[in-house]
Amino acid sequence: MGMKSTLLAVEQVTTRFALLVACALMAFAASLGMFQVLSRFVFELPAEWTEVLIRFSLIWMVFMAIPAAFRQGSMVSIDLLHRKSGPKFRRVLDGLHAVTGLLLLGFIIWFGWDYAQRGSVQTMIGLEGVSMFWAYLAMPVGGAFAALAIIGAFLDPLRRELETAQ
Repeated sequence: MGMKSTLLAVEQVTTRFALLVACALMAFAASLGMFQVLSRFVFELPAEWTEVLIRFSLIWMVFMAIPAAFRQGSMVSIDLLHRKSGPKFRRVLDGLHAVTGLLLLGFIIWFGWDYAQRGSVQTMIGLEGVSMFWAYLAMPVGGAFAALAIIGAFLDPLRRELETAQ
């Protein structure tokens, strides 16, 4: 197995894992929302901690779903230019897209980690025993998964959005 196929195999596993986590977090947030409505309006015993966990779950959900969007070619792109250009220029566009995406993710990972470390002294309101580090950690973790997805998309482009667009 060559380096390219190994990298694509690792990327496929990590992107699927990230998407599974994002789906689980969406279901978790929806369940917490339902519990919050029931506890507040039916049982008249509001649970303040649910709002914080919903927000926490949605933040993580977004950052864990981004790799799948990159991998499938669903992120915002210059698709008109891509459609109208020749195969060689398309690869140049793909490279430019990958490099700019990786630069952006590099900033997100770098400053996200810094932000998470700075937030480690804060606690979540409603969940006083939980550090904000865990909420902010979504940025570098999601960024790392997304970087792998961008590399995978460059090595093996799928372009599902472009193929189905009209």
